[in-house]
Amino acid sequence: MTGLSHEQHQSIRQLAEARVSGHGLGSRFYGDPLLHQADLESIWFRGWLFVGHSCQLQEPGDYLALQVDTEPVIVIRGDDEQLGAFSNVCRHRGTILCSKSAGRIGRLVCPYHQWTYDRDGSLVSCRGMDDDLDTSNLSLHRFAVEETAGLVYVSLAESPIPFDVAANQIGPAATVQGLQRARVAATVDYQVEANWKIVWENNRECFHCNANHPQYILANFDHYNSDDTSPEIQAAIDEATRRSHQRWTDSGLAVTHTSTGMASFPAPGPAGWVTVNRTPLVDGYLSESMDGRQVAPLMGDYADPDVGTLRIRTMPNFWNHSSCDHSVSTRLLPEGPNRTQIQVTWLVDATAREGQDYSLEELMPFWQLTSEQDWSICESVQRGVTSRYYTPGPLSPAKEYNVDALFNWYLDQLTTVGADPK
Repeated sequence: MTGLSHEQHQSIRQLAEARVSGHGLGSRFYGDPLLHQADLESIWFRGWLFVGHSCQLQEPGDYLALQVDTEPVIVIRGDDEQLGAFSNVCRHRGTILCSKSAGRIGRLVCPYHQWTYDRDGSLVSCRGMDDDLDTSNLSLHRFAVEETAGLVYVSLAESPIPFDVAANQIGPAATVQGLQRARVAATVDYQVEANWKIVWENNRECFHCNANHPQYILANFDHYNSDDTSPEIQAAIDEATRRSHQRWTDSGLAVTHTSTGMASFPAPGPAGWVTVNRTPLVDGYLSESMDGRQVAPLMGDYADPDVGTLRIRTMPNFWNHSSCDHSVSTRLLPEGPNRTQIQVTWLVDATAREGQDYSLEELMPFWQLTSEQDWSICESVQRGVTSRYYTPGPLSPAKEYNVDALFNWYLDQLTTVGADPK
């Protein structure tokens, strides 16, 4: 991987330092190829990236393939039942080995010249080459891979940052949710014409929710903030928190976000890329479904449907909302400076059967509508911020504090980590 030059890093640092505190990012951050390359090297090619769910990789030979901008990656369940992650590129002439996003294989066979690799990445056949060719150094390039409580992550870095921060925070919560014993009910892929940061900016504030998310605001409290929470609304939040504390204690659960607004985005630092919290739903809502009813069998270790929502986020490419009965994961992958590939996946308990225990017509609309409403907004923002007349405006301290925190995290990654992209 070719790194940016010292002069380019200096230019990026100067651009970052020019940002006015409490304001948005300048236009170049959303379309400049140099800034996009810096994003890749300092964040995407260095951190841990969510790949998918363990239930998608159950048997030896099961694989998931993804494209992280210029880097094709494949994650395979090996014969030893452990996961392996590799560059999805043939060592002969660079052909993509697996063109489908998921499947099951015996061996990896290049469609071009039939070079063949075992499921551990080793080259086992190279038709047409000299018999004395040394194949020991022609295995597929390997990446670090981790699996925790049903979630699978890969790092493209030569020396990955520690994963235990995520495992320690995600593990207990995801285990209770039963993500390690779930099944995929549905998956929808989107190509969103917007920079990946715009997607996160949208995700980290609910300033826009009242005007754009009629389904979401009926179920959740976090569209209220310190400037518009009436005594009546605060009383409802306090009562939901009190009721939840009382009901959840016996189950070992806890309300971890009790204030108005969205849970705070972490400050920059080693743990700043992962957050987990559980929050009550509005009274009458047991699930993030269209009418709040439970729409599938209980997941995981839950004995009572009143568990609020579990929320997991890992930067730069994953968030998850989990109700008592289903879980919805969103995965981002960059595709150039102004396009993001997004996959939304709905999971239910492994024993649940479509048509008997749940229907997609009841399971999917809440988050499908909310997601698609957001993608439309993000595309509109992308068209606007690349205008020559765009100047970053001030952020609302009461409503966009998380967007400001997101920018602080991002610029810290870009200027401190980015100075040494490997």
